[in-house]
Amino acid sequence: MKISIIGTGYVGAVTGACLADLGNTIIFVGRNKAKLKLIKSGKSPIFEPGLEQLLIKNEKRIATTTDLSDAVSKTDVTLICVGTPSKADGSIDLQQINDVSVAIGKSLVESEKKHTIIMKSTVLPGTTEQLVIPILERESGKKAIEGFGIASNPEFLKEGSAIEDFFHTDRVIIGVNDQETENLMKKIYSPLNAPVFSTNIRTSEMIKYVSNAFLATKISFANEIGNLCKRMDIDSFEVFEGVGLDARISPHFFRSGIGFGGSCFPKDVRALISHARNLGLEPKVLNAVIRTNEEQPAKMIELLKHHMNITGKTIGVLGLAFKPDSDDVRESRAIPIIKLLLEQGATVIAFDPVATENFRPHFPDIYYAKTAEEVLDTDAILIVTEWKEFENLDFRGKVIVDGRRIGKARKEANVYEGVCW
Repeated sequence: MKISIIGTGYVGAVTGACLADLGNTIIFVGRNKAKLKLIKSGKSPIFEPGLEQLLIKNEKRIATTTDLSDAVSKTDVTLICVGTPSKADGSIDLQQINDVSVAIGKSLVESEKKHTIIMKSTVLPGTTEQLVIPILERESGKKAIEGFGIASNPEFLKEGSAIEDFFHTDRVIIGVNDQETENLMKKIYSPLNAPVFSTNIRTSEMIKYVSNAFLATKISFANEIGNLCKRMDIDSFEVFEGVGLDARISPHFFRSGIGFGGSCFPKDVRALISHARNLGLEPKVLNAVIRTNEEQPAKMIELLKHHMNITGKTIGVLGLAFKPDSDDVRESRAIPIIKLLLEQGATVIAFDPVATENFRPHFPDIYYAKTAEEVLDTDAILIVTEWKEFENLDFRGKVIVDGRRIGKARKEANVYEGVCW
């Protein structure tokens, strides 16, 4: 099948490369010529293990362009994979969705064949039906279902394991309002042999938000229990290992520590909160999820202050990405942690294997180490991201506050504090 991918960010780049590997012809559409050039040359525009290999392997099936209209005219299906960033009030900015919908609609005017548009971006329930479809109909002069196909197909990719997640997904969610589009969607994903859950468009959109909100809730719940366990000298990881054996609960995402970050969980929970308030509901549980997550990084500083006055001290920070195997620093827990250290008069030396340049704009004046070993020569060390290579460091004689449970640090440090254990 011939598929155009609008957006060359995380979702677009990964989805396009994976669909190419399934045998489809892919045209990446974007405004950033540098990113498009990278993709065409077989280089990944983002840090994601395995993505570059897929781009190289499928280079003959992949093309790039800045001409959206031309891409749509040459393909059967268009996936919308543009960003929906947060506004100050937590709601999402739909400007890119609006602009792309206008452009797609205009490109459909002269098309004689029936084209299908798939919403892959994360949008609140009702967005496709209340915003995207009216724009497409107005600009194209065609009616949805009759003149063009329309579907919602949320993504469930984890940064750092996105390729694995795509090819071995738990489920494919399809939101459609007609049988023809449903059949097309099932054909696209049939090589995966994954369970397909087909529903209407707005329910499909809601499934994405509820999935992320529940996983975020699980993490914040783990942190709240973890804080309680810390006071009682109980290892919260052992508690959740036992709790997770219950088939009704499962052990996944019971990761107590310093909270969640990234481009999805914080943004999606806040968007759901904002949406609920617009509908006249106050989401008490979701409010608590965000509040707990925002408070958790400060636990590291509190624990460190039990052992030293940090004013005038040099504190090392290991890890700047929001999670390992990623260069994404959006909502990274390192941001509030370093902010607190600087406010209390500490000097900071920080290291991350791949995310330093993305993080530098947040704190341009701190020292960024070239190696993790440099960070060890400080008065105390905070472990913020659980990169595997940190397990190989020599922590003997060090003062460690660990937010991610690095086993070697726990065994070797002279002073060791786990945030929730």
